Amino acid sequence: MAVSEERQRLAVEATGIGIFDFIPGTGALNWDGRVRELFGIGPDDPVSYEATFLRGLHPDDRERADAAVLSALDPTGPGVFDIEYRVRGIRDGQERWLAARGQSMVEDGVAVRFVGSVRDVTARKEAELAVRATEERYRLVTRATNDAIWDWDLVRNHVLWNESLHSAYGYDLAQVEPTGEWWIAHVHAEDRARVEGDIRSAIAGTDTEWQHEYRFLRADGSYADVLDRGYMVRGEHGEPLRMIGAMLDLTERKRDERRLSAMNALLEQRVEERTRERDRTWSVSQDLMVVIDAKGTFRAVSPAVTKILGFAPEEMIGGSVFDFIHPDDLPPTRAALEEATERDLPVFENRYRHRAGGHRWMSWVAAPEGDLIYATGRHVTAEKEQAEALRAAEEALRQSQKMEAVGQLTGGIAHDFNNLLTGISGSLELLQSRIGQGRLAEIDRYVDAAQGAARRAAALTHRLLAFSRRQTLDPKPADVNRLVAGMEELIRRTIGPAITLEVAADDALWTARVDTGQLENALLNLCINARDAMPDGGRITIETANVWFDPRGAGERDLEPGPYLSLSVTDTGTGMTPEIAAKAFEPFFTTKPMGQGTGLGLSMIYGFARQSGGQARIYSEVGEGTTLSLYLPRHHGPEEAYGPAPDPSAAPRAERGQTVLVVDDEPTVRMLVTEVLEDLGYTAIEAADGAAGLNLLRTDARIDLLVTDVGLPGGMNGRQMADAARVTRPELKVLFITGYAETAVVGNGHLEPGMEVLTKPFVVEALAARIRDLLAG
Repeated sequence: MAVSEERQRLAVEATGIGIFDFIPGTGALNWDGRVRELFGIGPDDPVSYEATFLRGLHPDDRERADAAVLSALDPTGPGVFDIEYRVRGIRDGQERWLAARGQSMVEDGVAVRFVGSVRDVTARKEAELAVRATEERYRLVTRATNDAIWDWDLVRNHVLWNESLHSAYGYDLAQVEPTGEWWIAHVHAEDRARVEGDIRSAIAGTDTEWQHEYRFLRADGSYADVLDRGYMVRGEHGEPLRMIGAMLDLTERKRDERRLSAMNALLEQRVEERTRERDRTWSVSQDLMVVIDAKGTFRAVSPAVTKILGFAPEEMIGGSVFDFIHPDDLPPTRAALEEATERDLPVFENRYRHRAGGHRWMSWVAAPEGDLIYATGRHVTAEKEQAEALRAAEEALRQSQKMEAVGQLTGGIAHDFNNLLTGISGSLELLQSRIGQGRLAEIDRYVDAAQGAARRAAALTHRLLAFSRRQTLDPKPADVNRLVAGMEELIRRTIGPAITLEVAADDALWTARVDTGQLENALLNLCINARDAMPDGGRITIETANVWFDPRGAGERDLEPGPYLSLSVTDTGTGMTPEIAAKAFEPFFTTKPMGQGTGLGLSMIYGFARQSGGQARIYSEVGEGTTLSLYLPRHHGPEEAYGPAPDPSAAPRAERGQTVLVVDDEPTVRMLVTEVLEDLGYTAIEAADGAAGLNLLRTDARIDLLVTDVGLPGGMNGRQMADAARVTRPELKVLFITGYAETAVVGNGHLEPGMEVLTKPFVVEALAARIRDLLAG
């Protein structure tokens, strides 16, 4: 018995069939190795009906397969399971088609066991789908053509026609008899015997294709001259199974041939030879072909003119080219005609009048032959309109990109400015309060804080104005390292948290004589460009260094030999090809793909560097990133001193019952919030960024309320910190204070209970009221 079962198992494995065994009463489901392989699980993974079988099915097949199993388990039914479905490997995600068959076993009116097999039928299903796709493409092709396509099943004597039988010959497909007899009956009586003979010969012979011309009866009673091209489909033993063909309407061509024959009698012998060559494509070409003389008179016009310009050929023959040309195109057309009488005319475009009104763009090539000119014109109106639409769209996109970049920049500056306004207004409010309380000993610190914030706000607005206008350079001795340090926070806010910013400053950097406002603009623009080259995030490195160029190195950079200091911005983005890098400094040229360029203009940076006596250079590799370096001449002398910003002192602390954590990268804001909290009797804890705040929240310290800015440095914003903190402190109350719009906090979702937003700048009383409300709630 064991030997027999082992042989049976080996036989099943050899066929690639898997076996399943399901016990409905206990829910036990057993799969052999093949079934596990097909569902993408390992030999030791647990198996269950819900978590493994149904989960492994394609979502579109899950409900159908579940219903089939339930039907097989129904004791009143046949108990048979026969279905095909798709599975997605639970581990590998691979999609397969499986054919499953099974039989349930019923005892005492209850299904006690359900056994069956599955096999992989992916190859067969893909072949079926490919056949269906081919048939669908064939159907679409037959619908798209203007030729009448027929498909004659010789075994059943059944003929299918496409819709062009109606559009070209006027027959309603619903009333057409689908037989070969109906078709033959509509062939002209004089041509019928010949056509029948051709068909019989094709069926009896071995040829696979043929063609013949005959007259076919239209629905309106007239006859059309047609060229019938057919193909024979034969079976394995050469027996005829099917004929497929197309009827091309030659009526217009026949008429044109007769007209051209009459015209050819008027032309000289050499023109007649050219015309005979042209006739082979004259009637079927989609392009307009014409014969004109040196004065511009049409001697011959191809039938394509009717489709393109709406005129019949005879309406133009004998007329002048200039009767149909757009007035603005008359001078260049005359010049082109004169040139075409002497030599081959290069591609030339002009506009022709349409019979229904308006004009159509034509692209011409022409060559002289004797006293005549042979020209072929291609209708290019659609291409012209598309090119113009594309140009307008690109211009609109470029403008949109500029506005988006400016919006991102001003958004970051507005956030910083709101922080400063909060420091100013809050300091003044507390100053007023302390004077009213007679606590004059503390007023100096609020005055210093307000003045410091005001000075920084003034510097910020100055930077914004310098960015927004093109002004005459005002070079001064400057410490570029200090300038970079002053810009670092603004740059971090502008490039966003997905990009890491690193600064590598040369401690012994020389002094440069440069317009600091314009240099700040250049640095910010380079960082924005670097950001846009890294849509999936990356790293920006700002580096300063001293360099000395000998005559050869200076000549390579178009500089005078001598000492320079370099300011470089390096990204890990997409990089540029040498061709693009060579054009990157051209006005309005962007190095990023369409849809990602800012349009801020590297040409402005290049012009600033050259005007400052320096140079700008790009070093880039596709897929590796880009470095853009500014070289500025060294200034022999000290830099001008910057006014130091005041350092706000820490607010005094007092022991209170409840504790509030204040997280804000702006010291003045933290000081003001802490003062309000202490006035209200709370203990305040401060943190300058999200990481530090989250570390405090993960301790056992008592924290009843989190007051945090949304935009924080270090890669974690306030909302992310609050969400992470609520994992371990689900009841934590949160007050967001932000200079951004409220949607910056909410995003696409919503604020959870116990979370509120207070936008900057705010009055101290509003902050106090909101804190009281949150902690009382």
